[in-house]
Amino acid sequence: MKIIGEKWALLAVREIGAGSRRFDEIVFDTGAPRDVLAARLRSLQAAGVVERQQYQERPARFEYVLTTAGEDLIGVIQAIREWGDVHARHDTENIVPFTHACGAELHPAVVCRACGQDIEMGSFTYEREVRRSDVTA
Repeated sequence: MKIIGEKWALLAVREIGAGSRRFDEIVFDTGAPRDVLAARLRSLQAAGVVERQQYQERPARFEYVLTTAGEDLIGVIQAIREWGDVHARHDTENIVPFTHACGAELHPAVVCRACGQDIEMGSFTYEREVRRSDVTA
């Protein structure tokens, strides 16, 4: 959450993944303030989520592309979008569906890679050593 939890960070990743790679396009598509977006893109770059690549020499112009880490976030972003469409939208008639490469309407699900079962409450455990500092902090 330290990397992607800042306001505008996930939206920037979403837009870069959707093909908006130039700064002005990302500003327009997200509605983010220019200075805030620039800061988010710098932090995403420092964290290895996006790369800044030069596409023109004179004048120097750059675009942003997702790294492997950034590409791995696209499924997460799609799952959050799906949750919002189901639980937080009031205008369900205006939902624009995404289509998967297979041709079907995209409805992402979180599944266990080992068995293919959906991840649901009670279907997993989280085992870690509990330290006193974790409990009293």
